[in-house]
Amino acid sequence: MKIVACNSNRPLAEAVAASLNLPLCRALVRRFADMEIFVEIQENVRGEDVFVVQSTCYPTNDNLMELLIMLDALRRGSARRITAVMPYFGYARQDRKSGPRTPISAKLVANLIVEAGANRVLTLDLHAGQIQGFFDIPVDNLFAAPLFTRDIRERYPTRDLMMVSPDVGGVVRARQLAKRLNTDLAIIDKRRERAGVSEVMNVIGDVSKRHCILVDDIIDSGGSLCNAAAALIGSGASSVSAYVTHGVLTGGAVARVSASPIEMMTITDSILGTEAVRLSANVRQISIAQLLANAMRAISDESSVSSLFD
Repeated sequence: MKIVACNSNRPLAEAVAASLNLPLCRALVRRFADMEIFVEIQENVRGEDVFVVQSTCYPTNDNLMELLIMLDALRRGSARRITAVMPYFGYARQDRKSGPRTPISAKLVANLIVEAGANRVLTLDLHAGQIQGFFDIPVDNLFAAPLFTRDIRERYPTRDLMMVSPDVGGVVRARQLAKRLNTDLAIIDKRRERAGVSEVMNVIGDVSKRHCILVDDIIDSGGSLCNAAAALIGSGASSVSAYVTHGVLTGGAVARVSASPIEMMTITDSILGTEAVRLSANVRQISIAQLLANAMRAISDESSVSSLFD
């Protein structure tokens, strides 16, 4: 079993390797003068079970190309099995045609990963579960819910909690967490006029005097989540926190969250935290390294991955 790290989130790859008590495989990922990517595996991988850790986050296209070229290098190096470990799967939000003459980019990326040489994919909280069907290879989609459940119990043992989905599409995710914590569920009904802009319309459920926890898979600009928090406070909630798996956090998203009613937003380290995240008083990261390590060990040992969902 060997673990190879590309450049998108090397600290996470190092933490996973430490959890498995393995060194990272020696590999070189660099750029030519014209920014073409060059990869060289600097140790033997013939017949090995290799895991490539790479989130396809910003800069998305560069990180995706790094992954594809690394997969190709490992395939040509005769690795026995190659698993693309993608804590954050970029392009997942383009999982269907949103209008006439628009692409299904998630399917295209799935095809590229398979053609590059991946034998299976390990990822976390896919934006849409059906993306697993875009691949012609096995896909293990892990969930952050067990990790969030433990953290919420530790941080808010005495509060009257209510899980909240920031939109109708995230109800299943929020309900899963509510069931684990034995709490009630509320839903934010919103109308999105155009991409990146959302308008909160209504809060479905009685949130009066409750500590509301917004649950989502991705935070990008932060507008939807901040509007949802304001709507909850306006509906009588005593306080609002948020748990989000992937902190994309583009532009002034961190500043927007800092200025919002959100008491604390917890994200995972599926995407490497920026300086703004590290300095923020109300944004914190928790590690998924042990979760990924357990899944990778289960895949390598041919044992159950689904047991990690409990």
